[in-house]
Amino acid sequence: MISTRPGELTELAREAAGRADLLVAVGGDGTVNEIANGIAGLDVELAVIPRGTGWDFVRTYGIPRRFDDAVKVALGGQTREVDLGRARYRAWDGGERESWFANIASAGMSGAVAKRTNESSKALGGKISYLWATLTVFARWRNDEVRVTVDGERRSGRMHDVVVANGRYFGGGMMICPDAEPDDGLLDVLLIGDLSKRDLLLTLPKTYRGRHLPHPKAELLRGKAVEVDAAEPLPVELDGEQPGTTPVTFDVVPRSLRLRVPS
Repeated sequence: MISTRPGELTELAREAAGRADLLVAVGGDGTVNEIANGIAGLDVELAVIPRGTGWDFVRTYGIPRRFDDAVKVALGGQTREVDLGRARYRAWDGGERESWFANIASAGMSGAVAKRTNESSKALGGKISYLWATLTVFARWRNDEVRVTVDGERRSGRMHDVVVANGRYFGGGMMICPDAEPDDGLLDVLLIGDLSKRDLLLTLPKTYRGRHLPHPKAELLRGKAVEVDAAEPLPVELDGEQPGTTPVTFDVVPRSLRLRVPS
């Protein structure tokens, strides 16, 4: 089945889950996100043949990007039960919405970066497109006071981003949360504070190797439930998609996706 419009894969996956034991997704992080929204908590397994530009979801699990190798995993890999995240946010029409995310969500500058990246051609690939969008958005971004609560523990201050991670990678290969485990029943929450341009230029290259932490303007927390709000609405990002704004709450739903991974 091939989707013809945004959101259609969610409907197709939910329908197919009633008559199949294994679904095979051929696409990128957006494809995985739509399918996860259709089969979360259902008794069906998902295999991924990576296509698209980012490939961030599959990196955490070691799912190969070479087509033939990915097919072998889809046919003969082992099953891993992994967590999913759930977000409740303000949609662009002003109403409240609930969506799932399989990899990484965020609130702040990365939502604006995701929007700009998705509006570009991505002709240079996911990594370069995301890096260029990051530098472009950062040049005009103005931080605001952000309030974050993680399992009742509160933080506030001027922040660029609040990253809520189930997987480890986003932005075309940035290992933003190197120690995130997608089946530990917890979300890794990275608070990125009031970075200067110099901070960004020095730190950004390190994120591709997962060597940016610890950092004096960042804090890593872990928890099951996260709340984010700000005086001015911040863009929310879910697996590279940008469906709305804060206020937003995130929570983890343990072992709610059965994923085919390398043996």
